[in-house]
Amino acid sequence: MNARTLYFTEPGRIDLHDEPLEPPTGDDLLIETAASGISAGSELLVYRGEFPDSVPVDETIDALDGGFEYPLAYGYSAVGEVVETGPESEQWVGRRVFCFAPHATHIRSSPEAVVALPDDIDTEAATLLPTVETATNLVLDGHPRLGERVVVFGAGPVGLCTTHALAGFPLEELVVVEPIQSRRETARALGADRAISPEDDAPFASADPGGADLVYELSGRPETLDDAIAAAGYDSRVVVGSWYGSKRADVDLGGSFHRNRIDLLSSQVSSLAPELRGRWDKPRRFDVAFDRLRQLDSDVLATHRVPFGNAGDAYDLLDTNPAEALHVILTYP
Repeated sequence: MNARTLYFTEPGRIDLHDEPLEPPTGDDLLIETAASGISAGSELLVYRGEFPDSVPVDETIDALDGGFEYPLAYGYSAVGEVVETGPESEQWVGRRVFCFAPHATHIRSSPEAVVALPDDIDTEAATLLPTVETATNLVLDGHPRLGERVVVFGAGPVGLCTTHALAGFPLEELVVVEPIQSRRETARALGADRAISPEDDAPFASADPGGADLVYELSGRPETLDDAIAAAGYDSRVVVGSWYGSKRADVDLGGSFHRNRIDLLSSQVSSLAPELRGRWDKPRRFDVAFDRLRQLDSDVLATHRVPFGNAGDAYDLLDTNPAEALHVILTYP
């Protein structure tokens, strides 16, 4: 059997390669992919060649072992059905599963590396699970509190899922800052009290005391980090969830940041914050992500479905027309 796998081969180019796939042995699973989601953040960095040279792809995911270099099979949101197994895991045959694996028609994996999908989670909606899990991690790291003023910079899929999660908290106000009008409208539909352009006045310029209590930088643009710091008030928190890849963040730390005692926090879904690990682990976080996904209208975010054979069109769309595309799903025959 052959599996057709998507490879990033140079900036702005992807190719589909046919590769032999050995039959499963032991407890291996053979998964036939039904849909996979494209990450408009990290995958676009790889597509554009903006990844760092010295950073492992993801040491926490077996399917992404190795470094960032072309050609690279990359992706982490595949959903499909187990069609064949080794003799030790026959009970998995016929089950729908989610897998952190690159885009491919077939995936060989282990039971430990997949998550069985509940019946009430739609296959295409499940391609949003990494995005919702990331949003869950961002909220856990930000510690939003009763009555706080919160700002989210960036209304891409991660920013919108984070906005949706934060909207369930009893905040004083939740503001989203986003340059694309259609995304501002989606942010309001998902629970933001206000969604404004970066060209508008500061989110809480008239608040007393001034500034936000909690700010999220989720735009993917290094220059936005200065705006996030400027929006933060005294003794506030700025959570940086963006991955900038090889792009440098030229941050002004000589003004309000220094005197306002602002905490600048990194948040990344590969790990849990140390102070949470006594009671939280990744399975618990994934269970919360499932619950969040059930409450999210995934059709609001899933703007395009593209056949796997035309995957190049999907990346070109995300790269050149972000005003039109949010979450793009690759479909498989």
